[in-house]
Amino acid sequence: MNWCQDLTEEQATKLQDVKLAVFDVDGILTNGQLLFLPDGQEVKQFNTLDGLGIKLLQKAGIETAIITGRRSSQVELRARSLGITYLEQGREDKLIALKELWQKSGHNANTTAYIGDDLPDLSAIRAVTFGATVPNGHPLVQKHADWCTLRRGGEGAGREFCEKILAAQDKLDQVWEPYL
Repeated sequence: MNWCQDLTEEQATKLQDVKLAVFDVDGILTNGQLLFLPDGQEVKQFNTLDGLGIKLLQKAGIETAIITGRRSSQVELRARSLGITYLEQGREDKLIALKELWQKSGHNANTTAYIGDDLPDLSAIRAVTFGATVPNGHPLVQKHADWCTLRRGGEGAGREFCEKILAAQDKLDQVWEPYL
C-alpha cells in the first residue's frame, strides 16, 4: 500500500529532510474547543492517535516540538508524557517562537515541518519546508499550506501528519515493525 498516495512527488520530496516536526495545540492536537470547569480550570482533550504518531516520529530520530499561543498545565503534562523535546507556550507570534526554537535546536526552515490550523500559525507554516493544516482550518491557512490532512484537529490529524513524514522518508514500515 502506498502511504504517500495523497502527497505529490514534490510534497514527499519536501518531507525527506525533515528532522523537526512542530505542532500547534488547539485545533491540531485538540479539537480546538476550550472547556472551563466552574472553578475556571481549563480542560483539554487529546487524541491517543496523535500521541503514538509523535512517539513513532521520535523512534525514527525526528525531534518534536509544540508551539502554542495559550498556556496550559495540561499541555505541559502532555508534552512531558510524550517526551516532546521543545515546548513553547504563550507564544502568539509563532514565527518568532519558531526562529528561537531553531537557534536552540540547530534546526532550520529546510529541516522543519509544521502543522497548524489558524491565522497565528500562518507565518510559521509559510516559513518551513513543509506546512500542513486540517480540513477545518482557516481558509487562508489552507490556501498557503503544502498539504491538508483528511482528519480534523483532535481526531487524529497529528497522526496523519506524522505518518506522512515517516512514509516520505521510507521509515514507516520500520516504526510499525514492532507492532506486527
